[in-house]
Amino acid sequence: MSSGIPVEDSCIEAFHELKRKRNVNTVIYRLSDNLETVIPDFKGNLTHDELLQALPAAETRFVVYDLVFATANGARKDKIVLISWCPEAAEIEQKIAHSTSRNTLRNLLDGVQVYVQTTDPSDLGYEELVSRTS
Repeated sequence: MSSGIPVEDSCIEAFHELKRKRNVNTVIYRLSDNLETVIPDFKGNLTHDELLQALPAAETRFVVYDLVFATANGARKDKIVLISWCPEAAEIEQKIAHSTSRNTLRNLLDGVQVYVQTTDPSDLGYEELVSRTS
């Protein structure tokens, strides 16, 4: 395993709950206040718009999101997306810790199908996310 920031076991448990597709389509993680551990911040069902509203303008987050969309031929598909949210307004210490923990979290979340790094809400538009799944 890499020498990144530790990830609480509850983060992995929340991810497995999302993978089982029971009542959870979104898990949001944040750094602890001392920036030394990745901890759960939110677990539940969010629409795409609610997800965008849940991301703070000046703090980093990781989001695992079960993105549901229709293919060109109308088939329903879903992909588990890991979003690295690192807005420009975040403090430099937080950005560094976020960057350090990214690969550790990514390696622990077995089953993520798409990885997206974002710094601006425009990077997270529904169509933008869907286009990154293909």
